[in-house]
Amino acid sequence: MNGFLHQVFSGLATGGVYASLALSLVMVYRATHLLNFAQGEMATFSTYIALTLTQAHVPYWIAFAITVLLSFALGIALERLLLRRMTHHTALAAVGVTIGLLLIFNALSGWLFGYTVKEFPSPFEGGGNGAVLGGLMSAHELGMVGVTLAVLAVVYAFFRFTPLGLAMRAAAGNPESSRLVGIRVGWMLALGWGLAAALGAVGGIMVAPVVFLDPNMMSGVLLYAFAGALLGGVDNPAGAVVGGFAVGVIENLGGAYVVGTDLKLTMALVIIVAVLVLRPAGLFGRVVVARV
Repeated sequence: MNGFLHQVFSGLATGGVYASLALSLVMVYRATHLLNFAQGEMATFSTYIALTLTQAHVPYWIAFAITVLLSFALGIALERLLLRRMTHHTALAAVGVTIGLLLIFNALSGWLFGYTVKEFPSPFEGGGNGAVLGGLMSAHELGMVGVTLAVLAVVYAFFRFTPLGLAMRAAAGNPESSRLVGIRVGWMLALGWGLAAALGAVGGIMVAPVVFLDPNMMSGVLLYAFAGALLGGVDNPAGAVVGGFAVGVIENLGGAYVVGTDLKLTMALVIIVAVLVLRPAGLFGRVVVARV
């Protein structure tokens, strides 16, 4: 029973990272109806920035805040300079741009920071190995859950209670009507990209002490985030968060009791295929019927 509970709690910790990345994917999808395939590589690049700052003796949480702000600015810049120009192009062309960004950020990470695997510091007492909650979680895993929940609470409050957040929701849901009431839809979409990049940076920084940092660090993590977003509903932010936590638990339990640790990544593929076949809208998504 202790082993089972350890897998569940550990799955919730990694699921928190998947939840933040899944939410960032959903935010971009709701604004543009596209999936950002470069989300993981952008998060990796941001994590390298955080590591560089900590190695320059910048206090961890100050480096964390600076990295999140820089990632936010980077997301806005990418939308303004690249994605905005794809508005009148086909969806396939825009997807090609995000795949191109994936390759660019992957190459930049290796070129600027090297391809060797690096350790990333943990800010929590005991680092990645200190056991808490009776040995069910490490100190870093508990910290990951706390940081993720805090960030998700801030994001929820922003979209629920602030005028800017409400304007962003309106622009994503109905851009035509939003323009009629004076909302600058283009800038709302750019802010959405910025927030998605910031959430990705948080996920990358939190998971780096566990999986270690290299240019391909987020490739597998992003696959789990895709699975979480699809499971919860790719058009439902709250569903994506629930889906991310669920995928983390399913991954750990499946790896421990079904397929083994070497094949854990296949659990994400199984979830993706099962959702697309059985319930394409996800658990909390809505099915839209259009009259042709």
